[in-house]
Order: sequence, then structure tokens, then C-alpha cells
Amino acid sequence: MSKNRPLKIIQYIFAVIITAFTLGPFVWMFITSISHTQDLKEVPLQWIPENITWQRYADIFLNHGNEMAETFRVAMFNTVQVAIAVTILSLVVGGVAAYAFARLKFRFRKNMIYLFLFTYMIPPVVIVIPLYLLFSNLNMLNMKLTLILLDATFIIPFVVWIMQSYFSSISNDFEEAAAIDGCNRFQTLWHIIVPIARPGFIATGIMAFLMAWEEFFYALIFTSNLEAKTISVAIAEFSGRHLTDFGMTATGGIIASIPPVIIAIIFQRYLITGMSGGGVKE
Repeated sequence: MSKNRPLKIIQYIFAVIITAFTLGPFVWMFITSISHTQDLKEVPLQWIPENITWQRYADIFLNHGNEMAETFRVAMFNTVQVAIAVTILSLVVGGVAAYAFARLKFRFRKNMIYLFLFTYMIPPVVIVIPLYLLFSNLNMLNMKLTLILLDATFIIPFVVWIMQSYFSSISNDFEEAAAIDGCNRFQTLWHIIVPIARPGFIATGIMAFLMAWEEFFYALIFTSNLEAKTISVAIAEFSGRHLTDFGMTATGGIIASIPPVIIAIIFQRYLITGMSGGGVKE
């Protein structure tokens, strides 16, 4: 018997345990979404339901007379709009700022970088009251624009922190060659640096999108009507304002998790290469 075989067996055992604890809640959520309500009340609970129904999924996409399904559809569309807008805004503003921190030399540069990181670490609950008073005075409550601005406050520092490190890993030779050809800073950034840093932008953009997609606290505090409500808040309100329907709540959770999973699968190679470095190392 190989000396490494017991170690490998232990590794596989721990891998199976971690996988079970990680995927178990999602498996149960899916089972709940396709089970009849009476089956969910049985004691003991059954992992494999005797009767399977896909009616909840059909209601969400096809039944316009179902209030919960209608709430879910509108909230899902709101979430897509907010997440895409936040991602674009964060990449544009954060990307330009990150390039400035990586390439320009000015006083307090490193201190400002750490200040950006500090603002990212501030708990939202600490500043939610002054923010609420501010947007209330501006008559900007229950607006998707408000959620976009609020989400950008903690996602832009994240983009700056990640991308300035990525830009620093790209050789200065590219910019020197562009300067010889007569390019200014913005031309160099757009035509040279951005194409080279594309994996980093895609990886950071995916992370920004996921952060905006799952944001719950600001959406809960600053929205109270369906016009701006996001999917995380809508699912949470399925228990309370409506009759508690665990099956519909699980169905909403499954559908809400599909877009991030698809994005992660499609761009997984960019996530790996984008977070491991970029360009030519000096």
C-alpha cells in the first residue's frame, strides 16, 4: 500500500463532507421548490418527494394573476437593471481611478489607497441613518438610481483596490511605446492598457455584478414599493406580508441563483486568469 494512500483517503473524506455541507442547502431548496405543500409538512421530512410539481416555476414565468409571481418577476428585472448599471459604473469610475493610482506619482497616494479599502470595510449599518436622511431630503427613496449609487459606494473601492494591483503588474514598456507613437494618457489607457487588462476587468466586473446582485441591506432600507424592490428583498417578504409559502420562497431562491451561476460558468477562465495576474511582469 502506498504511503500517500491513507492521506488521500482522508482528503477525499473531508472533500465529500465539505461538499455535502456546501451543496446540501441548495439541494434541499430545489427539493422544496418541486414538492407539494402537504409533503413539506410531513414528519419526518422526505428528501425525495413522492409527488413532484413544477407549477411554481410555471406560475413565476407564465401566471400573471399570481401576486407573488408578479412581485418576483418585477423584482428580478429591477435587480438585473441595478446590477448591470452598478457594474458598468464601478468599472468605469474605479478603472480610471485604479489606473491613476497605479501609474501616477502624487502625495499621499498609498494613504488614499488604504483609505479606499477602509471605506469598503465600513459596516453599512453604521452610516445607514445619515444616508437615509440624505436621500429622504432629496426625495430619492424608492428609486433604482438610489440603489445604484449606494451599491457603487462599496463596490467602487473594491474595484479600485483590485484593479490598481492589476495595472501595477503590467509592464511600463507598453505605455512608453504608446507615448513614442504620440498617445496621451487616455488614449494609452483605452487602446493599450484596457485590452491587456481585459481578463482583470472581466473578473472584477463579475465580482462587482455578484456583489450588486446579492445586496440586501440597502435594498431593504431604501425601497418599500415594487418599482425599485430587488429580488433579495422580494424573496424575504414572501414570509410575512404574504402567506408563508416555503415552496415559492425556495423556487424564487433557485431562479435568483441561476444568473450568477451561469455568469460564473461562462467566464470562469477569466476569473482564474484575471485574479492571478495580468500583462507582462516587470
